[in-house]
Order: sequence, then structure tokens, then C-alpha cells
Amino acid sequence: MKRDERRQAIMDILVAEGAVDLDDLARRFAVSKMTIHRDLDELETAGLLRKIRGGATIESGTRFESEFRFRERQGGAAKAAMARSALDLIEPGMTVMINDGSMAAVLGAQLGAKRPLTVITNNAAVMDTLKGEAGITLIALGGVYSSKFNAFFGKLTEDALANLRADIAFISSPAVSGLEVFHMDDSVVGTKRAMMAAASQTCLLVNHSRFGQTALYRLAGLSEFDHIITDQPPEAQAMAALQGAGLPLTFANSKESAA
Repeated sequence: MKRDERRQAIMDILVAEGAVDLDDLARRFAVSKMTIHRDLDELETAGLLRKIRGGATIESGTRFESEFRFRERQGGAAKAAMARSALDLIEPGMTVMINDGSMAAVLGAQLGAKRPLTVITNNAAVMDTLKGEAGITLIALGGVYSSKFNAFFGKLTEDALANLRADIAFISSPAVSGLEVFHMDDSVVGTKRAMMAAASQTCLLVNHSRFGQTALYRLAGLSEFDHIITDQPPEAQAMAALQGAGLPLTFANSKESAA
């Protein structure tokens, strides 16, 4: 097996299993552990995995977000519930921005129920879903494509957003610590911030398990969002902070509001 084929096979295993063991990989591919070390080093440098003692993982860390293919397999019921709640904020005729991410991709797949709409997105999964939909005017944001996030980022993306306006932007994030939202990648943060600046309203979509987590770059304060949708209440300490701040929080699984 050639090097590139082996590295792609390692990524396929990670997407399916979440973690790999160095010794197991060496046996599986009949190569030395040093060869596997080099493979994992290269994949980590490319931002595709996170090395740990004895192997590697695709689970998120403070400096690392897992690959889109892995994330889209996780939390399907929670994502569907949050998407249904998000749809309540959309009326036919609106212009809607959808950011990158597997949660946003689930919402994008349901937008046909609110047609006619204009949808602005950098999310390749949303583009693929909506490009042939009647009643949907799709504005696809270009830029530098990231296979890890399955979306487009960079100066071209942000410049395009500076010349657009939307009624509402849906923003997702992998980490909320205290009353602040974080992300692991600065280019992703730049595009999300540009979407927030271009929208009359903003809505944060975040899984309850992401509360109490942090990442390298600050995205925004929770107070900057007009709506915050999560699937269920987070743990007690995080919940107390949210309630104390009087934030507009909606629990999708119960359709209750904490505000």
C-alpha cells in the first residue's frame, strides 16, 4: 500500500472508531511503528487528528476540532431537535445565513420547509443539499476549501460577506466556557464573525455537552446572540451562569426557554 493510501485508510478508521492504536496500525499495514509515527505526525500537522500516547484520536481538544465526516455521525437526534427549533425563527421570504459544521448541515437540509428563502452559506454540505431546490435562492460563498470542515474560509469569504446582508445568521460552535464562545481555528472564527456582522439577528446552535469546554480562539460573548439553542440543559454550574446572565436560551428537546 502506498503512503497516501495508508494515510487515507488511517483517517477512515479514525472516522469510524474515533481513535487508533499505534501498534495495531503497524500490524494492520505491515509497516514499522516509526512509519506509523511519521504518518500520524503528518496527519496531525494537516489538522486531521490529534496524537495521544500510543496512538491518535479524532475527538476534539482545545486546539483541535474533529473532521466533518466524524462529526456528522454524532448526535443525530440532538441536531435534528435543534434544527426544528431553529426553523421556528425563519419565515418565508427571509435571507438566512448558515455557517460551517455538521449541525448547520442538518438545519440546511430542512430549509425547504420555509421556502421561498435566500440562503447564504460557506457550508459545502448545505450547498449540495440546496443547489437544486425550487424556491431556494442559493448564494454559495467561495474562498479556500477546507476538507476538514467541508466549508470555505478566508479573505475571499469574508470580503463577500461584507457586501451581503441577512435577516438571521445561524452560528455553531464546539466550545462554550462561562459566558464566552470559542473555536479551535482562527480562519473559521473570522468567517463566523463576518456572518454575525452581516445579519440583523444571530442564533447560536450548540450541543449541551459543549458547555464548560474551551478552545484556542474566542469567537464571541453569549450576549452577542439574539437566540441560543441547545438540545437540553447543560450541567448545573454552566446552567447557573446562563440563568444568572438572563440569556435567551431555548432547550430544543423540550421547547422550553430559560430566559
